[in-house]
Amino acid sequence: MKKKLTILFGVLITLILCYLVVDYALFSGIRSKSINEKGFQGSYFTKENIENKTAVILIGGGVWGDYWAQEFAQKGLVGLSLPYSGKENLPRLPEEIKLEYFEKAIQWLAQQKSVNPEKIVVMGASRNAELALLIASTYPEITSGVIAYAPSSVSWSNTVLPYNSDTIKPSWTYQGIDVPYIPMKKIKGNNTSQITFLNYWEDGLQKSDIADNAAIKVEQINGPILLFSGLDDQVWPSAKMAHRIEERLKKHHFNFKLQNVKYKNAGHLISNIPEQRSENRLGTLNINGKTYTYNYGGTSDGDFKAKIDAKIKLTEYLLKLDAR
Repeated sequence: MKKKLTILFGVLITLILCYLVVDYALFSGIRSKSINEKGFQGSYFTKENIENKTAVILIGGGVWGDYWAQEFAQKGLVGLSLPYSGKENLPRLPEEIKLEYFEKAIQWLAQQKSVNPEKIVVMGASRNAELALLIASTYPEITSGVIAYAPSSVSWSNTVLPYNSDTIKPSWTYQGIDVPYIPMKKIKGNNTSQITFLNYWEDGLQKSDIADNAAIKVEQINGPILLFSGLDDQVWPSAKMAHRIEERLKKHHFNFKLQNVKYKNAGHLISNIPEQRSENRLGTLNINGKTYTYNYGGTSDGDFKAKIDAKIKLTEYLLKLDAR
């Protein structure tokens, strides 16, 4: 028995040492700091002893946000991975989310020694890209640009997400007022095992007067905008909505640079972590107790090439902004 315990203890020590060695090898002076103060929650990534650098807020947080925040920190920038729902002391569902929550995070970030308060960029993917564009257009005095993967040109109601409330509500509010949105009925199931999305979103965009009112005022953004979309996005028409964003900016004689990058053979998964291939081409959605599959669009190779190229362009965008 004593011998077994000795062996077990030895194995445990070996594992701990291996972990410490790997951790030390991977560690490059970056540690994340959990923030749960000033009215927001987040994970703050920065190298020690840096000052006055460009910061990126990763809307939605999670694994995606933490990945990018650490990537930016490794390049000598600052990242804040920022969840806003689904966690303790945050709203349970992403509906009627107050934009003031993000204002608090931006203001806190601007006070950090490592951050240049005049170079704070907001970044998001899919519906979080919608939110990123909205935040930057609402707070142009404290933000300096946007990076949006698979973006939306408009704000949508809460009911576009099947797990949200059945009652149509705004997804976002500002100063106690609903941010104008396109009201949508929930996606319905069918007699097959598959479901498609594009017609659902197209029907909403065709409500011209409502869609115009719900359009994000991207011309108010106080900095360069970088958009990425897949031309074969089957989750929603991100390339079309990116085009709408571009047209609106032209109409309003936008003063900053816009890069509207569209990729062939790429779909909605271009927003995933770049180094990981997206071999699973189907997602699942439960509607009224029945599980359906849906297509993300694009191909594994198309998505992978798009993600790698997008990361290069994204890095160039940030380093150029930082050097200004």
